Amino acid sequence: MSLAAVQDTPESESEDGPNSDQAEPNAAWPSSSFHFRSGTPRSRHSSPGHSPRPGTGTGHTRFGDADSQTTSFWGGLSVQRRSGKRKVERAWYSKKRVKGIVGVIGLLVLYVVMNWVMLLRLQDHRLHSKSLFSGNSSSSPAPISEKLKKYGKGKKQVKGYERMLALAAHALAEGHSKPEPKDLWQEPFIPASSWKPCADQRSWEPNEGKNGYIMVTANGGMNQQRVAVCNVVVIARLLNATLVVPKFLYSSIWRDVSQFSDIYQEDHFINYLSPDIRIVKELPKELQSLNLEAIGSLVTDADIPKEAKPSFYLKNITPILLKNGVVHFLGFGNRLAFDPMPFQLQRLRCRCNFHSLQFVPKIQKMGALLLQRLRHSESHAGPLDHYLVGPYAAPIKKENEGPAKKASKYLALHLRFEIDMVAHSLCEFGGGDAEQKELEAFREIHFPALVLLQNTTKLPTPAVLRSEGLCPLSPEEAVLMLAALGFKRKTHIFVAGSQIYGGRSRMIALTSLYPKLVTKENLLTPAELEPFKNFKSQLAALDFIACTAADAFAMTDSGSQLSSLVTGFRIYYGGGITPTIRPNKRRLASIFSKNSSIEWRVFEQRVRKAVRQTKHVQPRPRARSVYRYPRCDECMCNMTLVI
Repeated sequence: MSLAAVQDTPESESEDGPNSDQAEPNAAWPSSSFHFRSGTPRSRHSSPGHSPRPGTGTGHTRFGDADSQTTSFWGGLSVQRRSGKRKVERAWYSKKRVKGIVGVIGLLVLYVVMNWVMLLRLQDHRLHSKSLFSGNSSSSPAPISEKLKKYGKGKKQVKGYERMLALAAHALAEGHSKPEPKDLWQEPFIPASSWKPCADQRSWEPNEGKNGYIMVTANGGMNQQRVAVCNVVVIARLLNATLVVPKFLYSSIWRDVSQFSDIYQEDHFINYLSPDIRIVKELPKELQSLNLEAIGSLVTDADIPKEAKPSFYLKNITPILLKNGVVHFLGFGNRLAFDPMPFQLQRLRCRCNFHSLQFVPKIQKMGALLLQRLRHSESHAGPLDHYLVGPYAAPIKKENEGPAKKASKYLALHLRFEIDMVAHSLCEFGGGDAEQKELEAFREIHFPALVLLQNTTKLPTPAVLRSEGLCPLSPEEAVLMLAALGFKRKTHIFVAGSQIYGGRSRMIALTSLYPKLVTKENLLTPAELEPFKNFKSQLAALDFIACTAADAFAMTDSGSQLSSLVTGFRIYYGGGITPTIRPNKRRLASIFSKNSSIEWRVFEQRVRKAVRQTKHVQPRPRARSVYRYPRCDECMCNMTLVI
């Protein structure tokens, strides 16, 4: 059994196809390259819902052999080991010169004292009257050095980061008056701005939808469901079918009953896509009483190969549609290939994602309020606000008001470190035996196929996985990356989600070095959050808005659906002024492995080089997601090619 089978489970869906972003575009893979990235389970933004999917989407299905890849994920894994130690030369004064020795000792003592004083000056101020990750606000602020001492005690894997975190604290203290790197809040403007949105352009006649009706009940979280919706829109056009407004599958894990009309404007969706496909709100009455499973019209993900080509649907779904008049796709996670795909169908995919799906006023209004508080300004609208919060993006003007206050810049960070992600990665994160037992128990419940694979197959060790960039960045690694890139201690940082594995104690390093770190739970009052309390998909929509509208967006795992959709939205509407920090985890792993000896200056240089290389502007690679990489002729127009 290969891990490819595990990846087809609801917990590990990705929209990027066979060549996913786990293997970074600039990464130099070993000679025996991976054909898949490691399965990344959905977080609260892409929930590990348990839909009725009896199969994996590989091998034999009700429609015969699935033309999916079956190459073992772990087969032929080769790891390039790097060797060599740094040679350190030290010059000592002659033993005969006692005065010289005393002088050296005095200088060393002075250096230690100076560093200690500077660390003590770094106070971890409280963010608000209540704690970021718990309701307890009674604890008094402590010096960052004391908090970092508590960090990592008894944790084998992360113990070495204490030294690096102390160096980062020192660097932040010294750098408060230094200018930030000039490209920190920028992306390559000229090549990025030359790509303009044009997915709204049409060159075909409306679809009559006369071949029958297509229903879909999409699984996963908000972001996974969004991808499924746009994929089924393409299928409806391909098969000349009428689409029934999509429904969302209830998950016993997230317990969110939100449906399409609770998140997106239903009428706008129907009307905007009317020149493309016919959409109705419900099945005709004569079809509502049919037992779709009994007549063979219920199609699950077990019946469809992952990344199925359009030809699969024409060959296998069209006969069912013509015979029964209706087909119901259940799950529909990542079941449509990105290539090969006819030009206009690919453009329809982009049109659906970037134009037809607008959040309902309830979400738009609260999203606009969240942006105002993040920017500390009520009169500033960002370049993407109109596309995210609609009419609520208009600046608020008050009578007799002076010049508008300058808005604060903020960095949005998607810290992909929820327990499902941590458990599924098979990596170690410094928690010792207790962590190992907890994650094993979680895998037995939520990832039984992965547990079976562990028991029957020799898998790479956690150290090998980490060296290949297959482990999510921990909060400690994330904060070291931000500090090395040059973000100042006073930087306003918004963290998407707050269900971090390890809770508040795991966030000490991040909140100590960057005290102006907030979540939506900090910025919105309990009364304002009350309407969203039991609707995690709607809460995820607020995170989506805050991340997409940010002055800069940083991800810690490129395989997540939230990061994918946010990145694509920022490319499509950003106009070349919305940078995204997408670290190459394989290269960062090599840098972090030297944490016990590397100098901070060298660490900074290497991290900045690794991240800078991922900012290159390039067209969408073949078979990659148009939702993440919309720079392609189907979605955007490259104006440098226009004469």
